[in-house]
Amino acid sequence: MSLAEKILDGDIRSAARLMRDIDDGLRSAVEELKTLYPHTGKAFIIGLTGPPGAGKSTLVDQLTAAYRKRNKRVGVVAIDPSSPFTGGAILGDRIRMNRHADDEGVFIRSLATRGYLGGLSRSTGDVVNVMDAMGMDVIIIETVGVGQDEIDIVRMAHTTVVVMVPGLGDDIQAIKAGILEIGDVFVVNKADREGADRTVRELANMLDMKPSKSGEWQAKVLKTEAQRNVGIEEMVEEIESHRSYLFSSGAISHLLEEKNANLFMEILKDRLFAEVFGHIKMNGRFREIVDGMMTRQKDPYSAVDEILAERFGKGA
Repeated sequence: MSLAEKILDGDIRSAARLMRDIDDGLRSAVEELKTLYPHTGKAFIIGLTGPPGAGKSTLVDQLTAAYRKRNKRVGVVAIDPSSPFTGGAILGDRIRMNRHADDEGVFIRSLATRGYLGGLSRSTGDVVNVMDAMGMDVIIIETVGVGQDEIDIVRMAHTTVVVMVPGLGDDIQAIKAGILEIGDVFVVNKADREGADRTVRELANMLDMKPSKSGEWQAKVLKTEAQRNVGIEEMVEEIESHRSYLFSSGAISHLLEEKNANLFMEILKDRLFAEVFGHIKMNGRFREIVDGMMTRQKDPYSAVDEILAERFGKGA
């Protein structure tokens, strides 16, 4: 049996192995993903994003527990900063979620960003699809916490939760960066800290000022204390309310159309780059182009035109 067939048969070890192959960029993983793809599209995907230190990992831990109480199978994709020494994930999130280690209804995978901007790892979408095919009801993606660049999550999640915390001094910066544009639910975590109510008011005022059309989802600002499990049930209820809105309003169709279009374009870009760059690196053209740029005898724009013409024909 192939890895994909074993995964569809409920083999957890095969799922873990395929995720490792995906993260390592093995070509064989693509064939397995082709087999799994028809079995995806059932899981509800929740994204958590926000600045470092906001307590996202603890919130994910509590969210996982809350959905398990509802008898939902939960997958967690925790994006960790890349280790400067190994390039691998630091795995801090797995340590925080240790209590779910023996729960067969929970599958946790940490991924390293490996220098990829946007708050996600390049392999995140494929790992989510594996969890979806495994039969996970809910998949929670926790982004690395890079602030304003963290917008990729909105292209992958059905519901995006923006987590803020009082006292970091970056409330206004986050608003300026447009991170508030991507949120469906806003959470001020560590709400027992001084300034929590002010942070809630600021966020609520900014959301009120945002132009909206009739019938559109109106995001709310909630308070939580993840360490003490305070406000978690209200957070789950709000996420579920947004889920109901997506399906009752028909907004889910547009969201999925955008998600699928982005997925196709990302795969196409990665594949084209790998094939074209791999070819010119092997035949020495890449070194030749860089040397020409160093002496200013070759400009990068003409070089790209030439490579595309050679690869795809003069009409490229």
